[in-house]
Amino acid sequence: MLRTKSVEQSIRDTEEPEHGLKKSLSALDLTVFGVGVIIGTGIFVLTGQVAKETAGPATAIAFVVAGVVCGLAALCYAEFASTVPVAGSAYTFSYASLGELVAWIIGWDLVLEFALGTAVVAVGWSGYIRSLLDNAGWKLPDVLSGTDVAEGFGFDILAFALVLVLTVILVIGMKLSARVTSVVVAIKVGVVLMVIIAGLFFIKAENFKPFIPPAEKQESGGGWDAPLVQLMFGYEPTNFGVMGIFTAASIVFFAFIGFDVVATAAEETKLPQRDMPRGILGSLVICTVLYVAVSIVVTGMQHYSELSVSAPLADAFKATGHPFYAGLISFGAAVGLTTVCMILLLGQTRVFFAMSRDGLLPRFFSKTHPRFHTPYRPTILLGVLIAIIAGFTSIEELATLVNIGTLFAFVVVALGVLVLRRTRPDLPRAFRTPLVPLLPVVSVAASVWLMLNLPVETWLRFGVWMVLGVVIYFVYGRSHSRMARENR
Repeated sequence: MLRTKSVEQSIRDTEEPEHGLKKSLSALDLTVFGVGVIIGTGIFVLTGQVAKETAGPATAIAFVVAGVVCGLAALCYAEFASTVPVAGSAYTFSYASLGELVAWIIGWDLVLEFALGTAVVAVGWSGYIRSLLDNAGWKLPDVLSGTDVAEGFGFDILAFALVLVLTVILVIGMKLSARVTSVVVAIKVGVVLMVIIAGLFFIKAENFKPFIPPAEKQESGGGWDAPLVQLMFGYEPTNFGVMGIFTAASIVFFAFIGFDVVATAAEETKLPQRDMPRGILGSLVICTVLYVAVSIVVTGMQHYSELSVSAPLADAFKATGHPFYAGLISFGAAVGLTTVCMILLLGQTRVFFAMSRDGLLPRFFSKTHPRFHTPYRPTILLGVLIAIIAGFTSIEELATLVNIGTLFAFVVVALGVLVLRRTRPDLPRAFRTPLVPLLPVVSVAASVWLMLNLPVETWLRFGVWMVLGVVIYFVYGRSHSRMARENR
């Protein structure tokens, strides 16, 4: 269970004609992928919501704190992705450092993270499109508008269709995916910059007072919806105040989810040793700057206590008498979610493909397309399944599972850097995480702290999924693993 797969063997596996992926991505492509998956509804909704309920104008500081936590993890990801340029991200990294069982657990975790993330984003995208259609005077029948109808059968045809279209694009090839993403990201970032620049003209200095509002104790019944840290240590999170900034950071962290997906494309990168660190760190820096700018604009346009929760940025423009920008924001959010959905689906298929190539999942799914050189079998399978889930299920309540799964992956990757530095100091590392072991240890501590701020019910659901994964490993993966067959 603790057998590791050497870095050299992992790289050799990518050279097999039927099981290797085509190298077509550059540092720019990776940065665009990162920006494309990170910037979603968070920048249009979460900024104002957190400002109103948790941190006030100090939300900008909360974004910096969350960005630093992600940055610590990003440095660890960058070292691994440049040293082990193989599909699978944290799964592949942990297989090379912590052993097969840990690799399976993290791979199973990523499957959950990316699958639920893709479905949730597709449902959110559908909501924005329906809103735009309603504004244009076109209304879809309730039966095709999702599961939020008052009674009876409901199917979200837009979410279903989006996932299927993106599945076709991913099957055809990574370069096409990169081109589509580049166009959409350019539109999305253009909308964000336009909103920031326009909003600067409506900022009033008095709206920033107080910048850090007085602390207020959070109302919590201490039940399953309470943060785990509260039940464990009796610590009661606060809204506002200095500690409210850290509470807000655990919330706005969700807006950064996705930069780790860049690492799943390491095998399809032309020069991974150079370009993976640039893509991972570059996309994270760009998005942090944009998030901070948007939070400053929205809290400057309207006092944080008056912000709406459902669409704070759009409503802030309406409050200043500029509804045009509200429509522009809805358009930017709808366009932006397209790339978020596609890149999450990309990450899922690459992890599934890597686990299949190692024999932990059926090897049937490890064959690449003879013409496109993409993992078409897992892409089609997962695309259809997620399209059905998105069409039939309203799973917003499960979205926090995406967050705990991401933070768990951060912890494993940081620990993997420490282990691989000790067990394989001879490996050539194009990028080295600075201040080892201090930085990975701090990364683990920061990620665990944010995990502890998630509700108890999220931990329970995560635990059930992990137990199911361990059972599948012992029933199938352990005996079918390529490492197990080679060691017989």
